[in-house]
Amino acid sequence: MHLKSLKVFCDVAQKRSFSRAADDNNISQSAASQMIHHLEQHLGVKLIDRSKRPFVLTSEGDMFYEGCRGIVRRYDALEDKVRGLRKEVTGRVRVASIYSIGLHHMTQYLQQFLSQFPKANVRLEYLHPSRVLKAIERDSADLGLVSYPKATRSMEAIAWRAEPIVFVCSPSDELAGREEINLEELAGKKMVNFDKDLTIRKEIDRVLNAHHVDVEVVMEFDNIETIKRAIEIDVGVGLLPEPTVRREVAAGTLLAIPLTTDELIRPIGIIYRSGQELSPTAQRFIDLLLAEGGQPAQKRKTKEAASVVAAAGG
Repeated sequence: MHLKSLKVFCDVAQKRSFSRAADDNNISQSAASQMIHHLEQHLGVKLIDRSKRPFVLTSEGDMFYEGCRGIVRRYDALEDKVRGLRKEVTGRVRVASIYSIGLHHMTQYLQQFLSQFPKANVRLEYLHPSRVLKAIERDSADLGLVSYPKATRSMEAIAWRAEPIVFVCSPSDELAGREEINLEELAGKKMVNFDKDLTIRKEIDRVLNAHHVDVEVVMEFDNIETIKRAIEIDVGVGLLPEPTVRREVAAGTLLAIPLTTDELIRPIGIIYRSGQELSPTAQRFIDLLLAEGGQPAQKRKTKEAASVVAAAGG
């Protein structure tokens, strides 16, 4: 039984796709299917129920997957360590990021990382907050980039950046000429806001309520890009992390005005599974992010005993 076959099986199980697993392993879809078939023949059991669409793992497949992914992960880490003895970073790191972090930060960091370590392999995927967490839990990503990171018994969290939230409006809004905005001035304003189940929305509501400010929420979205588009056409105003609107401010389609209070901050962090030994490549990637963007290494872990599932939104 070849380790390559175990890795292909793990990728098929994680992605629920033969074609995507085949692409990740630089083989054809038929080759991936044959590898799984040979594993099933060797074990004498069916690992995948192909009669269902999409296919699912059998009970034997679930058990085999749980064991195999640990074997594959340990081998990958060992391979990285051995290669690291030659002072080269040649391994792979899989990063899952929420859209607003990936779109506004990651291009420059990827360029820097790959310029320093040209033999490294970085796979970056942009996902909804809940799917970033699932990617870490299911071992389809090594690192996750989320907002409002919280550590739990099953998840480690590293503080990375702290982004001020600013008042965002179209150039035609009545408050457009202001240098600063008091939260009280938002009373009665039409607002384009985040979905209620996202942590950033809960934080915005908490601070507005503390200041006894009632706004009229006219639209709700689960991502910053759509919120910006609605504000650009003057549907309403918004409260957004400052780095996420720099492109529109430079283009003149939006204005970002600081708040007089510093109560609204969006923390950004890096998460990974507790007990997981990070590969040298993953650790180097974390080190670059911290060096370029954020917290001192000795202060980087957060240990709040709150739910990471509820904390990754926004």
